[in-house]
Amino acid sequence: MGYLSSLLGKIVEPVGPLAEDPINVEDGDSIIEWLDKREKSSTIFVSFGTEYFLTEKEREEIAYGLELSNVYFIWVIRFPVGESTELEEALPEEFFERVRDRGLVIDGWAPQGKILGHPSIGGFVSHCGWSSIMESMKSGVPIIAMAMQLDQPLNARMVKEVGVGLEVKRNKSGELERLEIVKVIKDVVVEKDGDSVRKKAKEMSDGIRKKGEGELDEVADALVQLCVGHKEQYVSKRSHVIGI
Repeated sequence: MGYLSSLLGKIVEPVGPLAEDPINVEDGDSIIEWLDKREKSSTIFVSFGTEYFLTEKEREEIAYGLELSNVYFIWVIRFPVGESTELEEALPEEFFERVRDRGLVIDGWAPQGKILGHPSIGGFVSHCGWSSIMESMKSGVPIIAMAMQLDQPLNARMVKEVGVGLEVKRNKSGELERLEIVKVIKDVVVEKDGDSVRKKAKEMSDGIRKKGEGELDEVADALVQLCVGHKEQYVSKRSHVIGI
């Protein structure tokens, strides 16, 4: 930070990773009630952000992957503005009948931060947008990385390298495959081999909370000192001007 400050000619203070605390909204109460009935770390949350819309083929492979994984899940699906699509039409035939009480599919929006902070959530199937990664890490939820576009492939590799998640590999044609989705979900949420990923996500959460609070305190102190310094300079200049 010292080098960056000298390079820019301005004071630079790190504030750590920032993730908003979950918003307490009544719209998500039914989802939380559904989660309350599930065991700790038994459920995965599936969401691909607000700027990417799954293709029909991607929806199909993810749907079968969730079905075959035999884990509880909450899946948020979004459609482009102006596109009127019923969930039953967008997913494989009789999908809802087969998953029954094991899955909750939501059209459009869900309180992501609030869901990730629930103790029943044991994994996050994510496109690896930066905000989603931060929310997941703050909550200590391991990531099932399924990058789609932009910086997401790089973020997904970082998630794997850091050890807080695993990446769903695509086939030679760059397509998602249901059996690979099943494998990664089970590795992260169910299997013994996923212990290290789950442990690392918890450690990352503890570190973010401690470091974030400490760095924000340092920033607050720096701002106070900056304001005090400017005030002293102002008083000194004003005193000189009026001849005090």
